[in-house]
Amino acid sequence: MDSNYKKVFGGNSIEAHRVELTLKDNDIEPILKDETESARLAGFGSPLPELIEIYVHMDEEEKALALITQLNWED
Repeated sequence: MDSNYKKVFGGNSIEAHRVELTLKDNDIEPILKDETESARLAGFGSPLPELIEIYVHMDEEEKALALITQLNWED
């Protein structure tokens, strides 16, 4: 990953989708990295649960982390 991007989240696909939508709603364009899906498409299995990482440009890291912190995960 380009050094101009910072990881702001890692979690399952449902949580990652919620974070992605929240960031996009606030004019932040996230980059999603899904190693499990990449392995599946390449023909490899994965015993690990689906884990998606979300990265944002370093200029937007602070705003993104604040938005993620405000999410109520108990809905």
